[in-house]
Amino acid sequence: MPARVAWISIAPVKGLALVRRDSVELEPEGVWENRRFYVLDAGGRMLNGKRLGPLVGVVPDYDEAAGRLALTFPAGETVAGAVETGERVVADFYGRPVEGRLLEGPWGRALSAFGGRPLRLVRVDAPGGGVDRGGQGTVSLVSEASLGALAAAAGVAAPVDGRRFRMLFGVSGVDAHEEDDWLGRDVQLGEASVRLHAHVGRCAVTTQNPDTGIRDLDTLAAIAAYRSEVETREPLPFGVWGEVARPGRVAVGDVVSCAGMAPIRARHGKIPGP
Repeated sequence: MPARVAWISIAPVKGLALVRRDSVELEPEGVWENRRFYVLDAGGRMLNGKRLGPLVGVVPDYDEAAGRLALTFPAGETVAGAVETGERVVADFYGRPVEGRLLEGPWGRALSAFGGRPLRLVRVDAPGGGVDRGGQGTVSLVSEASLGALAAAAGVAAPVDGRRFRMLFGVSGVDAHEEDDWLGRDVQLGEASVRLHAHVGRCAVTTQNPDTGIRDLDTLAAIAAYRSEVETREPLPFGVWGEVARPGRVAVGDVVSCAGMAPIRARHGKIPGP
């Protein structure tokens, strides 16, 4: 069986719930609707799940063409309307300045009430600018087999929920951590191709339940237990990231291919057994 795209997830608002897509258009800037907005606190700092985990319970719905945004909160309330922007702001994204404009309207008030602190919503000026690594990191992927290996290392029965890692693509039909071997190479996904650069180093967000934001699984200890021998500059590597090499449409079920696909076990760490 060939490797295939198992799922596609985007985050229209950074730090809020992921949204599944049947297909996306990969542009040079990535998926335009992905990380198009972010949450700003009263001190002017970008806020994510590490600082306010329950934000993942808020489900965004963004229509880029229509210029409309809706946020649905866990209790069922939905705040929606046309996106209108005002004051320009610049936030620090891990040492990289990201320009955007504050949204005018009900979203900041609704998020503040939910989060219990003053919060504002910002639209990033440039599509793709809201991802952590900028233009060279607009694509991320992980294999379903890697999630199964992590479950074995963590001592849980079911595969670990891929939403914990907030990746753009999930891949089926390959061995655990076979995606490690694609680094430095071009990978075909549907009509598009991506050039993968490095591992994704993991943080405490992955320990949080993807529906509630409450810590319920020590993913970091499990990754450390069997991935310590992986050759990488990233702490606690799990999944890979890169950029768009050739734009195109990618859909769930599309074939994933990389020239000379073959697992190199020595680079993957000690893969847990069944």
